[in-house]
Amino acid sequence: MLATFLLAAASPIAQVRVTFDARQVTSVRAEGLADIATGRRVTARDPVRVASISKLVTAIGVMRLVEAHKLDLDADVSALLGWRLRNPAFPDVPITLRLLLSHRSSLTDGIDYVLPLDASIETALTDSKAWDGDHAPGTYFRYTNLNFPVIASVMERATGERFDRLMARLVLTPLGIDACFNWASCSPATRAKAVVLYRDRAPVKDDPASIASCPVTPARDGSCDLKVWRAGVNGAMFSPQGGLRISMLGLARIGQLLLDRGAVGGVRLLSSASVRLLETPVWTYDGTNGDTGDGFDCAYGLAVTFTATRAAGCKDDPFGDGRRRIGHPGDAYGLKSGLWIDPAHGTGVAYVATDVPDGVRGRSAYSPAEEALATP
Repeated sequence: MLATFLLAAASPIAQVRVTFDARQVTSVRAEGLADIATGRRVTARDPVRVASISKLVTAIGVMRLVEAHKLDLDADVSALLGWRLRNPAFPDVPITLRLLLSHRSSLTDGIDYVLPLDASIETALTDSKAWDGDHAPGTYFRYTNLNFPVIASVMERATGERFDRLMARLVLTPLGIDACFNWASCSPATRAKAVVLYRDRAPVKDDPASIASCPVTPARDGSCDLKVWRAGVNGAMFSPQGGLRISMLGLARIGQLLLDRGAVGGVRLLSSASVRLLETPVWTYDGTNGDTGDGFDCAYGLAVTFTATRAAGCKDDPFGDGRRRIGHPGDAYGLKSGLWIDPAHGTGVAYVATDVPDGVRGRSAYSPAEEALATP
């Protein structure tokens, strides 16, 4: 049976889909292998690197700090960073958390946003390739992973806490979710259940050997001493842009938090006003004001994606029914993931698939695997 499964090269190695409403999980489907080498079957409780859905969870942490008056969405982040963050082409325009969260900061992924352990985000951003020299902050949308290491640096400076531990305190632990950013703060038992990521049936991330090595990107000399961490120096260390390891049942709990306006299971994490702010678009494509990625991104809020935008060239509806949903997709190392809620109907879905070919689109800008998982 295993040989037959592996021969089905067009099929993801693992697929998990969980549906929910604000009160309960309504269905669970798990198919395939979490680890080919051992033949371990995937389950909805297995942690997996959900890629850019991490941004949405990071934003929930930001909003908790905003509610605690430790962060201000519209303040110049330079004050907390301790150095002047500016696009060199627009030195008089401040950059705020609202701009960073909504990908309108004018940062780009022209440099590597996966920084080594001993790197400095301040030094990295002196490279002119990190910046859009044609558009001032606040004037143009460009989806940019590099925004989130800056956000994590600001969060660390505001609290003095390491990002992964801070996110556990602010979001994961209060919600009873066994998850972590970049494995460092997950238990050995949780790591043992990791879903391996593959490309063309070859492991590329989170296989047992890689998990046993450095839990972050090693220093430039190959060393891995997390004691070198200093608040705000390197916000990329724990991958706020894409390094969250969480199960689909855990991700569904994040969706329930949004559906129930900031509370889940009797735990109030955010005010309803904060959830409304997260779920309000701050950018919508008008034909000239952003890069949609060939129709993939057409409306965006504070680390929240909106589907089914009615604008020319937009193909952002993996559900195919024209209804607006909110959440976030993920795409990395052959993985596709999604967390989407339908506020009008009070329902949601969390899904993941591994070893999905790059560059293959379905009827929308999303892959056929994502479209199949999005819909019943």
